[in-house]
Amino acid sequence: MTEPSDITVPESIRQAALAVRANAYVPYSAHPVGAVLIGASGQTYVGCNVESANYKGLCAEASAIAALVSNGEQRIREIYVIGPGEHLCTPCGDCRQRIREFATPETTIVVLDGDGQPLKRYTMDTLLPDSFGPENLAKRSGMS
Repeated sequence: MTEPSDITVPESIRQAALAVRANAYVPYSAHPVGAVLIGASGQTYVGCNVESANYKGLCAEASAIAALVSNGEQRIREIYVIGPGEHLCTPCGDCRQRIREFATPETTIVVLDGDGQPLKRYTMDTLLPDSFGPENLAKRSGMS
C-alpha cells in the first residue's frame, strides 16, 4: 500500500471519476461509487454503481470491467475507485475477485476520497492476498 503523498492522479482521471460517480443510480443506499479503469491499450473505461429494488445491483468496478471486456480488452493496467466521502471505499470482495480476473502483477488499484484525491494505492497482492485466479484452474486432460 502507498500513502497519498506518494500517489499522483492525473486531473483527467480525477474529473472522469467525479463525473461517472455523479451518474450512479443509488436510490436505496445513497452511496454513489465510480470507477475509472485504464486498459492495457491505454484506453479509459468508466463505470458507476447501479442499484435495483431487489438489492442485487451492479458495482462501479464491475460496470467498468464490463465496458473493458465489451470493447475487446482483457487486461487492467490501473483502476481508480471513488466513493462519496473521506473514508476508504475499497472494492468489495466480489469486485476484488473480478479485478483479479483481468489484473496483472503490475496492475494498480487507487482509492480516491470524495473529492478525487488519492487515499491509498494497492497492488493486486495487497488488495487480495493469496488470491485464486485463472492460472489455478488446471486444464482438463480429457479424463471424465
